Amino acid sequence: MFAYLWPIGLVIISNVLYQVCAKEVPAEMNAFASLTVTYVVAAVSSLIFFFLLGGSSGGTGLIGEYSKINWAPFVLGVVIVGLEVGWIFAYKAGWEVSTGFIVQSAVLAILLLVLGYCLYHEALTWNKVAGVVICLIGLVFINLK
Repeated sequence: MFAYLWPIGLVIISNVLYQVCAKEVPAEMNAFASLTVTYVVAAVSSLIFFFLLGGSSGGTGLIGEYSKINWAPFVLGVVIVGLEVGWIFAYKAGWEVSTGFIVQSAVLAILLLVLGYCLYHEALTWNKVAGVVICLIGLVFINLK
């Protein structure tokens, strides 16, 4: 059970800290300059964790792991920049931490439900459809002024 729950716990804690950090990027600082620091720290942290947590499978080392690469890490890098810059600009534009993430999460849940069904043949159940409807109703209430 722990192996199932700890990754979600890490995602939740990291998302909370992520939103706080994105909100706290100085308004007068260029978002892309901020991200250069972010990604240097991320790259160094990743390298440290690679070696601390056992390195590669099969003992091939870092270069051996790089030989397994496909298109996904490259696209993920561009996508992460879009995500980071989007949040920084959203907060600079006045989105509140309490509503921006909820709006994004509800819309994302709907899109991923459709994507999961279309690309990965995941089940589309009445419970999931009801959840989408509840999310949409919640979005209306959250955005009422």
